[in-house]
Amino acid sequence: MNGTSVAASAASPGTLLDVNGIEVIYNHVILVLKGVSLRVQEGDIVALLGANGAGKTTTLRAISSLLRGQRGEVTKGSIEYRGERTESFTPADLVQRGVIQVMEGRHCFAHLTIEENLLTGAYTRILSRAQLEAALDRVYQYFPRLKQRRKSQAGYTSGGEQQMAAIGRALMADPRMILLDEPSMGLAPQIVDEIFQIVRDLNQREGVSFLLAEQNTNVALRYADYGYILESGRVMMDGVAADLAQNADVKEFYLGVSGAGRTSFRETKFYRRRKRWLA
Repeated sequence: MNGTSVAASAASPGTLLDVNGIEVIYNHVILVLKGVSLRVQEGDIVALLGANGAGKTTTLRAISSLLRGQRGEVTKGSIEYRGERTESFTPADLVQRGVIQVMEGRHCFAHLTIEENLLTGAYTRILSRAQLEAALDRVYQYFPRLKQRRKSQAGYTSGGEQQMAAIGRALMADPRMILLDEPSMGLAPQIVDEIFQIVRDLNQREGVSFLLAEQNTNVALRYADYGYILESGRVMMDGVAADLAQNADVKEFYLGVSGAGRTSFRETKFYRRRKRWLA
């Protein structure tokens, strides 16, 4: 299914993140990622797509050095951020270098206010009070709803507001790249579009690069520059997002639409045979 993979070519000067053929094993026996390669260019939004269990979250954890807490490890391949190998980096090292992960499920501090949650994102930075206020104002410009709810306990806000708070907290750390895990999960379509529009604004105005793991292929390809589709721990397809959105196989397998319209349950066997052949 692949054309010429960007991840397979030599790293260019604009490469921010280069993941090359990584394998990940959990508990020393469970092989989850099988030779995954991908690349994020400076200033890009890259979508990591696939069904639940495809390996998207594991890929993000490998990049952010969070695997150890899940008894996982990268056993083959390499990960480079701005030309530096990252296998010896801790999550804190990566945060200091501008790589911030927004976890699946938002993970706000429920007992803290929205503003207190945002302030926790700046704990790695040495800021004056004026600089801290400026950083908060910057977040509130992108998330005016958070300014309205800044004194509310996060646990009593909506799922969309908590997702905004989680992204805003990442922005407080002054990131160069945000790893965003399932931002649409459990949210209404209108809120999903609002969040993805903010992601695009952050990318275009602030120059923040994004690698986002997402099951909602349709919305992700609408906002991304480039996409990778994972299936059972392997990259099955990659390409420019606009091209992937028009690809017949992507439409059929991941958007649920064939040339004749929406696929039916009767086509499932053909779907499985076709995917095995394409792999």
